[in-house]
Amino acid sequence: DTMPQPTDGIQTFFSYIMDNLKYPEKAKIMGIEGKVFVEFVVNKDGSISDVQVIKGIGAGCDQEAKRVVSESKNWIPGEKDGSPVNVKLTLPITFKLS
Repeated sequence: DTMPQPTDGIQTFFSYIMDNLKYPEKAKIMGIEGKVFVEFVVNKDGSISDVQVIKGIGAGCDQEAKRVVSESKNWIPGEKDGSPVNVKLTLPITFKLS
């Protein structure tokens, strides 16, 4: 009925991703850019688990995207019929050289 949400709101979550994502040196040197798609589960208690890269670009970007999602704060869990439920989400993370 309701989807999970980051505790401090989606904009704060996106800011956390941008502030904590480190562009891998190997990817910089190789000029690699693109989107890494990270799938994860927001559990009934709001914790994040089962973080996996479902589409990556390599050169360390996949591992970095997985790390930053794994280390994020707990979320407000999703609900079905008024009870918390586990929900699987997919998040695209863009790596772009400036």
